[in-house]
Amino acid sequence: MTTRLTRFDRGPYTFDVIDEGPADGEPIVLLHGFPQRASCWELVAPILHDKGFRTIAPDQRGYSPGARPARRRDYVQGELVSDVLALLDSAGIERAHVVGHDWGAIVGWSVAAHHPDRVTTLTALSVPHAAAFLRAMPRGQILRSWYMAAFQVPVLPETLLGWAMRTQPDFGERMGLPQPFASRVACEIGDYGALPGALGWYRAMFLPDRRSAPRPVRVPTTFVWGDADVAIGETSARLCSGWVEANYDFIVLPGADHWLPEAHPDDVAAAILARIDRPHRGSGATVSNPKREPGAGSSE
Repeated sequence: MTTRLTRFDRGPYTFDVIDEGPADGEPIVLLHGFPQRASCWELVAPILHDKGFRTIAPDQRGYSPGARPARRRDYVQGELVSDVLALLDSAGIERAHVVGHDWGAIVGWSVAAHHPDRVTTLTALSVPHAAAFLRAMPRGQILRSWYMAAFQVPVLPETLLGWAMRTQPDFGERMGLPQPFASRVACEIGDYGALPGALGWYRAMFLPDRRSAPRPVRVPTTFVWGDADVAIGETSARLCSGWVEANYDFIVLPGADHWLPEAHPDDVAAAILARIDRPHRGSGATVSNPKREPGAGSSE
């Protein structure tokens, strides 16, 4: 009999988990980004449940109250990847479909690249493979990623962001989040105490970590990107194909911004289900969603 997870342990740390859908369903691990928690999947997950899948969404390192180490080195990619492996082990799952958004996508890329035996398919949302992201930096991506440098400053970013979340009712909307997610950022991230740990992911970016050196992904993969995403440019998105040595689809959502799970749950769920349904029949082509009106597109 399958046991539902509400939390799992790795070493001294305890992670909170939302485990829903048919208990005997094929598992899909959902990895959130910044500043999000497992609740960002609440519109996507029910669609997957209706198709018979079980979803397992953790509040990741720095977000779960029981897993908030203080050192930068505790947030390197190798640790974040090992957290996902511990989640699978705790659930008794040998292999799962992995879906990640934003920073969760980066973790998903790393899990798939370094532990392909644990990943059936990968669906990455908004953020491409780390090597593609870095290669695009001198080609315009650095202008979109300026905030990553600002987050390296100790203490000040969480102080200012926390203040903004508490005092500006429209903070989430100004980030581009739709309701009801926009109104919950202050409570679910700021008041919850998750900001210092969440920023730890950025502060660990430049620390050496042999366990997560960029390498190609060799599992069936779909990358979904909105062409109105202010954080990720078209160059980064298109370079991603060079780092997948397996069946691959690149889906462009015209007019969609960065917040795909919250604002475009139907499109996200459709991409996940399509990848699972045809894991070995990816075309490698760019697919634009025909249901959308074209947006402004990328400036790159």
